[in-house]
Amino acid sequence: MQTLIVYPAAALAEIAGCFAFWAWLRLDKSPLWVLPGLVSLALFAWLLTFAEAAMAGRAYAAYGGVYIVASLVWLWAVEGVIPDRWDLVGAAACLAGAGIILFGPRGA
Repeated sequence: MQTLIVYPAAALAEIAGCFAFWAWLRLDKSPLWVLPGLVSLALFAWLLTFAEAAMAGRAYAAYGGVYIVASLVWLWAVEGVIPDRWDLVGAAACLAGAGIILFGPRGA
């Protein structure tokens, strides 16, 4: 259950941190945007340590699906572009894959 809270929070932190660099380098914003970006990326890495997966690689792989969905929410909420049906189909497929990775039964 904790992972279902951690992943969206981590995704927000990662996207915000990456967007700070995007804003600086692609949108001609001040280099000072990098400072909160770095803090946000450090927060992202710290938050992922709270995922309930036993192995880091599995936690990161499952997180990928959540990141994709969160990126499309960012696209809509921050950049003002509504995701199209192919964005949504792809995100659903990725989220299904993440669920399989995270919640699939594991043998001994």
